[in-house]
Amino acid sequence: MSITTSPPQQPVLSVRQLHKSYHGASVLKGVDLCVHQGEIACLIGPSGAGKSTILRCINFLERPEAGEITFFGERLCSEDGNIFQTASERVLQAARARMPMVFQHFNLFSHRTVIENVIEGQIVVLRRRKEEARQRALACLGRVGMLKRADFYPDQLSGGQKQRVAIARALAMSPALILFDEPTSALDPALVQEVQSVMRDLSAEGMTMLIVTHDMRLVRSIATTVHFCADGHIAESGSPALLFDGTHPSRIGAFIQADAC
Repeated sequence: MSITTSPPQQPVLSVRQLHKSYHGASVLKGVDLCVHQGEIACLIGPSGAGKSTILRCINFLERPEAGEITFFGERLCSEDGNIFQTASERVLQAARARMPMVFQHFNLFSHRTVIENVIEGQIVVLRRRKEEARQRALACLGRVGMLKRADFYPDQLSGGQKQRVAIARALAMSPALILFDEPTSALDPALVQEVQSVMRDLSAEGMTMLIVTHDMRLVRSIATTVHFCADGHIAESGSPALLFDGTHPSRIGAFIQADAC
C-alpha cells in the first residue's frame, strides 16, 4: 500500500464508533475522533477511561471489535452491515510504519545500542539500506539531543534519555502521525522537562501528534485540541483555552481542578 498525503480538508486519522472489550467488559463504547494535519491532539481523563486502549486499537496492537478507522483515506477497519472487517496485514503494517507509537516504558531493545535501536525498524519494516538507515538515525538522534550517546546501551541512560531515543526511533520512520502513550509518566519529575522540550520542538515543526497524557502542563503548552475521555467515550472536545478556563462543570472541571491541586 502507498499512503499519500491527503487533501487539506481530509483528516489524517478518522475514528468512528470504535468498540473494544476485554473478558466481556466493554472498554471502548463508540469512540469518535479526528486528527488533522499538524494537529496536536491530547486525550485526557481519569484512569480506566480507555485512553491508552484507543491508541492501541488505532495502531492495531489491539484489535478493535467494531467501528471504522481511516488513515489518509485508507480504511484499516470498517463495518459492512453486521460484518466487521480489518484490512490485510500488509496494509496494517504499512499504516503502522507511518504512525509509530512512543510508549510509556520506552520499549527499547536492551541488547542493542542507541543507534541500533533507531536503525532496526527502518531496515526491518521500511527495507531501507543499512547506510541510509544509519544516516537517518544519526539525524534523528541529533534532533532530540542524543547524538553523543549513539553508541550507549539503554541501561547506561536516564529515563528521559531513553524516552528521547524512543522519540528518535519514531521520527526515523518518517511518520505522518506519532502516537504517544503517557510519554512522561514513567519519568522522575526532574527528567520530564527534557522530554516535554523535545515534544514542543516537534510541535513547532508541525509534526502531527496524538498524545495520551495526565501531564496537564504538557497539554497546556502544546495541545491544539483536547479530548476528555470518560466511561469509554470521548465526552467532550475543545481547545485547551476552552477546557481549562475554569468554568467547566461536572467531571471535566473536577478532573482539571484535581490535577491543579
